[in-house]
Amino acid sequence: MSTTTTRLSAKKPPWLKVPFPGGERYSWIKKRAANLNLSTVCEEANCALKYVVLTTVDRDDLPDQGASHIARCIRSTQRACPEMLIEMLMPDFQGKTELVQQVINSRPAVLAHNLETVRSLSEKVRDSRAGYDQSLDVLHYLKQQCPEGYTKSSLMLGVGESRTETLQAMKDLRDVGVDFLTIGQYLQPSKKHLKVEKFVHPDEFDDLAVQGDKMGFEYVASGPLVRSSYKAAEFYIERKIRGNA
Repeated sequence: MSTTTTRLSAKKPPWLKVPFPGGERYSWIKKRAANLNLSTVCEEANCALKYVVLTTVDRDDLPDQGASHIARCIRSTQRACPEMLIEMLMPDFQGKTELVQQVINSRPAVLAHNLETVRSLSEKVRDSRAGYDQSLDVLHYLKQQCPEGYTKSSLMLGVGESRTETLQAMKDLRDVGVDFLTIGQYLQPSKKHLKVEKFVHPDEFDDLAVQGDKMGFEYVASGPLVRSSYKAAEFYIERKIRGNA
């Protein structure tokens, strides 16, 4: 067993265990901040609501797979909150570009679609109606039709991929113009779901962020607890779009 791999049969590694804040020092700081009427960065981020991620389940049961409804939701949110930046995490619409175009036309700040995993595991990990190349084609179309906009995708590790395959998936995403990438650890939601093959060490996630930077991504958030909707990434992306990064 390598130093960067912990099998599922063992307990979850310590880097996946995040304790709740507490203790005498924490209580003192919290009380002090309240008495001085101060807001922490986390509290400020929560109350400001300047960046929101909208997403949806696949609606293959609808003639337009929900594209028109998604577009209406984006426009309604924009009318209600003109200053808010919207990231739309969308399905692949089975590769139908006329449906993808409806979302593009609603002009969210970030167009996102998750590749999820490497090529060799796509059929195992993802819905049978999805596909590795189909997702790349959608991401490529998003960038082609909106070159001035930003695109985003995500990978989850720990389902049996090799490092070489992960780097290739990252390269494939960059080749179709993806700007922002999040990489995180897959965790098994229930016994009915796909099993975790390994727990990737934080050092390996850090190295993938370095490699992503070399590939030319605008930003890569990579870590065991990173998810496609990740506050640190959203904070950076918001600053980038508003011209503060």
